[in-house]
Amino acid sequence: MRLFFLGAILPLVLTGCATAPARQAAGNSNAVVDSSELRSDANAAVDGLAFAQARCAGCHNVTDGLNSPNISAPPFEAIANTRGLTDDTLKSWLRDSHNYPGQMDFEIDEKRIDDLAAYMLTLKSPDYQPAIQ
Repeated sequence: MRLFFLGAILPLVLTGCATAPARQAAGNSNAVVDSSELRSDANAAVDGLAFAQARCAGCHNVTDGLNSPNISAPPFEAIANTRGLTDDTLKSWLRDSHNYPGQMDFEIDEKRIDDLAAYMLTLKSPDYQPAIQ
């Protein structure tokens, strides 16, 4: 269901919000976030999901908290709900996470890291409960 929401409904909702007035960024009363930035985030998340399905789903569960095909690979939802995770820490981790073992030794292009992080952060939930292993 979440996959359907992200792929079909989220871009429509965010595109529909494109005519909404700009909003203030949290913590900075002088900064504004342009509505085009919201569309950009939605597009990045959709692109990130497509990349995850193509390149990551062989090992990771990329759409919900169920077990991953490779039991050593954490589900994306578990990664996204790691305490203290931010956009910056996630991007840093994605840059360096696939260097061991040999079958995981690959680099992710910087644009793909941005897209993947945007998607993975959509899986963050205050109600998240890790699966019982």
